[in-house]
Amino acid sequence: MDWSKSAPFGAIKERLAWLDQRQTILARNIANADTPGYVPHDLKPLNFRETLRDQVAPVSLSATNPAHLPGLVHQKATFRDEVQRDADDVSPSGNAVDLEQQMAKVNESAATHRLTTQLYRKYLDMIHLAATSKN
Repeated sequence: MDWSKSAPFGAIKERLAWLDQRQTILARNIANADTPGYVPHDLKPLNFRETLRDQVAPVSLSATNPAHLPGLVHQKATFRDEVQRDADDVSPSGNAVDLEQQMAKVNESAATHRLTTQLYRKYLDMIHLAATSKN
C-alpha cells in the first residue's frame, strides 16, 4: 500500500506545497521592497473543505450506452497568487511592500510548516506503532 496517496498524507503534502509556494512569493515581495511600482502578492488561503474534497478519489463514470452522457471530469485546482489589496503604505515610488507585514507572514508560514511536519511525523509514528504492535 502506498501511504503517500492516503487522504491524511495527501492533505499534508498539498499543505506543504502551498506553504512552499507562499514562501517563494513572500521572498519575492521582500526582494522587491525597493522596486518602484511593485505591489506585493500573496496566495489565496487554503480552504480545508476544498482540500479534503480534492483528496477524495473521483468516481469515474462509464458509458454503457451511446445515449449516456460522459459526465464531468474532476479538475484539481492549482494555487494562484493574488495582488494584496490591503496595502496601506504606498511609497512615493508606488511600491506597496510593507517589510514588517511580509516578515510576519514569513514567520506565520514557518510556524505552519513546523506544525504540518509535526503532524506528518505523528501519522508516521502511528503507522509504525500499528505495524510493529504485537497485539
